[in-house]
Amino acid sequence: MRTLARRSRGAGPLALVAALLGLLLLLAPAASAAGLSDAAATLKKGQVYVDPAMTGRFSQDQADALTKKIEKADKPIFVAVLPDSSTYAKDTVFKDIRTKVGVDGVYAIWRGDQFTARADRGALGAGLPERISGAAFRSNGGDINATLNDFVDQAAPQTKGTGVNHSTSIAWVVIPVVVLALAGAGVFLLFRRAKQRKEAQARAELDQLRRVVDEDITAFGVELERLDFNPAAADADDVQRTDYSQALDSYEKSKRLMDEAKKPEDVKQVTEAIEDGRFSLATLAARREKRPLPERRPPCFMDPRHGPSVKDVDWAPAGGTSRSVPVCQADADRVAAGLDPAIRTVDTEQGPQPYWNAGPAYAPYAGGYYGGFGGGGLLPGLLVGTMLGSMMSTPAYAAAPMMDGGHGYQDQFEGGDFTGADFNGGDFGGFGGGGGDFGGGGDFGGGDW
Repeated sequence: MRTLARRSRGAGPLALVAALLGLLLLLAPAASAAGLSDAAATLKKGQVYVDPAMTGRFSQDQADALTKKIEKADKPIFVAVLPDSSTYAKDTVFKDIRTKVGVDGVYAIWRGDQFTARADRGALGAGLPERISGAAFRSNGGDINATLNDFVDQAAPQTKGTGVNHSTSIAWVVIPVVVLALAGAGVFLLFRRAKQRKEAQARAELDQLRRVVDEDITAFGVELERLDFNPAAADADDVQRTDYSQALDSYEKSKRLMDEAKKPEDVKQVTEAIEDGRFSLATLAARREKRPLPERRPPCFMDPRHGPSVKDVDWAPAGGTSRSVPVCQADADRVAAGLDPAIRTVDTEQGPQPYWNAGPAYAPYAGGYYGGFGGGGLLPGLLVGTMLGSMMSTPAYAAAPMMDGGHGYQDQFEGGDFTGADFNGGDFGGFGGGGGDFGGGGDFGGGDW
């Protein structure tokens, strides 16, 4: 042991981990009994664990294929296939495995003939794991392989954070033999890499948002110029000048805040300023044209650049269900004529998408435009079944500080972070009744929008 320790010095933290792992393997028994510790150790290395008692129903080849799918998605999703036994207590198996794995993520467990999922809020919004797992279970008639693949396919695009860094996550398996050694360089390396990944993701999201928000600011500026209002004109009164001043101030404020933005959630203040300015602009236009003053309504749902909405209309996207949405007059006329509304699309890796389907980065964007309406509960109703709507249908969205300090749908940790036993146990209940009874799964399984 002394020789091994001397050879590890100066070789770097990864070499230290490898050496200590070798020591652990020498000390470990040739074969270990299946149980929570084995499940957690395997999940930390490969994110899929199959208890030996279940290999007749879910083969090693199937497990390997599922592992590759999760690795390709690069998401903190952990899947366990377990027998119905006291080794995995029905009421506590989620908490037990989450505690031992220690990673903020999504945990899907097939136990006996039941299947459901739980997740940290930093990885997937409240209620979503149960809905997605319920839908997958009901859609696949008890087929474990089909159910698990269906679940991963649906959950991965909505899961925040990155997957386990397999080159270094093995360090957590060597507890408690080498925990003191890893508390130095190895642990520092793990957390530094996790921090760097999060910072890189935030920069990429902000760059993506900046292009879109700059377009919104430019469109607002064009509307200001098109109004052609002269505060010094003889027919301009003090009330009109106040409206114009407020609109101009909001325009300048939005530009300044976008220039100062350091993280995606800073965009919420920018779109709040644009929304406020556009309402001032609409009010000024009504005063000049001697029309009734507009009601303070949310922006047009189809495209916030259209300005304040004027009415609610029933509208259904292609392949989706009808719902009432606030729209501008032009889009109301299009819908009434059976035409497609002018929807705001943004560039994504999958091509142009409506902003509500473009990913979690757009939560602050939409929150600034719509968060002040309906007590913060407007968007979840509008966006039921969408990626963005699922994230906003959490208690964090309805709370006053919505989307402040980390997208508003994340707690202090993010998906993929190593948290140890520091997590919200309330998010990890046990199994309920049958496999499909975990939160209404099929209602919002991706087919509505």
